[in-house]
Amino acid sequence: MAALWGLSIVVGGLGVLLTGFAWLARRVRRSGVGAQIMGPIDEAWNPGAHRWRQEIEIQEQRMLPSTGADDQPRRG
Repeated sequence: MAALWGLSIVVGGLGVLLTGFAWLARRVRRSGVGAQIMGPIDEAWNPGAHRWRQEIEIQEQRMLPSTGADDQPRRG
């Protein structure tokens, strides 16, 4: 009976751990932090990754709307 309790504790702990990792991965993907954290590691294993990350950043900057002084509505 004690072995069953021990096994259930280990399996339950593993389930909680994997659920926590899944939650953390989802949160990191939504916030976009993963690229900054994994970037240097990815560059060490894949030297071309730096070029691709720069291309993605350039495309993201092109998509952002630019607001300047002329874009403000005039009052008066």
